[in-house]
Formats: sequence, structure tokens, C-alpha cells
Amino acid sequence: MVLGAWASPFAIRPRIALTLKSIDYEYIEENLRAKSDLLVKSNPVHKKVPVLLHGDRPICESLVILQYIDEQWSSGPSILPSDPYDRAIARFWVAYVDDKFFPALAGILKFFPALAGILKAQSEEAKAEALGQVKAVLELLEEALKDCGKGGAFYGGERIGYVDIAFGSYVGWVRAVESMGEVTLLDEERLPGLVGWTERFCSHEAVKDVMPETEKLIEFAKKLFSKPT
Repeated sequence: MVLGAWASPFAIRPRIALTLKSIDYEYIEENLRAKSDLLVKSNPVHKKVPVLLHGDRPICESLVILQYIDEQWSSGPSILPSDPYDRAIARFWVAYVDDKFFPALAGILKFFPALAGILKAQSEEAKAEALGQVKAVLELLEEALKDCGKGGAFYGGERIGYVDIAFGSYVGWVRAVESMGEVTLLDEERLPGLVGWTERFCSHEAVKDVMPETEKLIEFAKKLFSKPT
């Protein structure tokens, strides 16, 4: 069983991993304004999604869940690389993605800081600076795709892996921000690898049914950013 929230990039991570492993699961959508007793009981420390309930054992935090799934159902396709060095490099890039794209989740979902900066920028100068920060991150991830993927279609090589799931979970929000901010983040001329990877990732059987629709995310974001702080 997975406790999640449809708009959370972190909550789709375990769903992708379970599907990759061909593991059937029940999904429960949480209302983060009125958290269920099950969520609070399952994650009493942070009281946030996602939570994987394996029998009566709760596993919390999306990256911890991914590693648990990979180890628990080891007979399926591997999520983390088998080579210790490659595994360390994958963990490095996943930490980089989350450190740059996500500051905190406290009560209600907030978005990765650089992209949130684009939406909230009060001047064209501030907007350009925020946009530059995102582009710098994406340029590094373009190079990482070549290094981690070793010429394959994904960061995991010829199949979706740990970095793909972690970074790919943000793609819906990247597209929503492009639309709302009237900016281009995934530029085919500058980032041909990432543009192709994005299309392959989002069309994958394990991803396409759980990736949030851009228009729904835009409506969600408008409501969220319009709330007084």
C-alpha cells in the first residue's frame, strides 16, 4: 500500500518503482490538509507522504522507499546500479537533484526553490537570475545523463533507474512552470539529451499513468501560490 498525494513529485517515486518491479499495490490518496489517522500513525515523525506500507511495516521518505523496494524485491529489474562505484555516483546525483530542487515539505507541499523563485520573482532581473539558476542545474544534469547512462536511453543505462525516478518525478512541475512562467527550461538546442530523456521517461509504461497532467498542476499551483503567506 502506498499513501501519497497526486501533485507530490516524491509520492510518485515509489509508484514508479513498484510498477517497474511488477508489484501490485493499493494506492491511497491523502488529503494533506486533513491527514488521515493512517498517515499520522505510519509516519509519526514527519506526518507526510509518501509512505509504503509493506504488511504492517511502514517505510517513509521517498528515497528510502526506493532503496527498500529495490532490496525487498531484488528479483525484478534493479533500480540502483549493481556496481558500488556506479551506485555511489547515482546516489550523488539524486542528492544533488533534491538539494537543488526541494527545500522542505512542512504541512503543505512546496516546490523546489529555484523553480519557485521563477514564479515568485518580483522583477525581470530577479526572474532572469532564478531562471539562470535552473538552467545551470539542468546543464549539469545533461552531462550527468551521458556519464551515468553510458550512452543508454536513461540515467540507468538502457532502463529506468534510481536517478531517472528521482529526477523524473519533477518533470510534471517543470512543464507546469514553463507554461505558467512563459519560459523554456528544457531547450532542445541546449539540452538535447534531457529533452529526449524527458519524452522517453514520461511515455514509459511505469510512468505515464502516475505523472500528473500539466494543466492540473497549473491549477493546483495557482491556488497554492495565491494563498497568503
